[in-house]
Amino acid sequence: MLKEFKDFAMRGNVMDMAVGIILGVAFGAIIKSLVDDVIMPPIGILLGNADFSGYFINLSGTDYATLEAAKEAGAATINYGVFINTIINFIIVAFAIFLVIKQMNRFKKVEEAKPEAPAAPPREEVLLAEIRDLLAAKS
Repeated sequence: MLKEFKDFAMRGNVMDMAVGIILGVAFGAIIKSLVDDVIMPPIGILLGNADFSGYFINLSGTDYATLEAAKEAGAATINYGVFINTIINFIIVAFAIFLVIKQMNRFKKVEEAKPEAPAAPPREEVLLAEIRDLLAAKS
């Protein structure tokens, strides 16, 4: 059973998937920072200095000034601002992946469109052509 697991884990597809997951997590962290630190602040300013991550609905009935205060108190909240940030994050990641795949497909089409060099004729044909040419030269 251990040998089977080792064979499975060392297959090329599993290793490729592991590398893809690791890169995906790193890419996700970059996109999260892009959304939280670069994109959302200007959008918040356009909407009147709004910080989406602080928007929440308090379900406990007690008033809290911030989401952090509500979380510290253990109040039940619906964090729709964090959800909005997550949706924007997803849209940016999906668009970035779309652009990468579109570019890869474009490069792939260029490679496919490149004409292949004609295959060399078989050795027998080359020899027969040489014999024909020698006979034609003698006549």
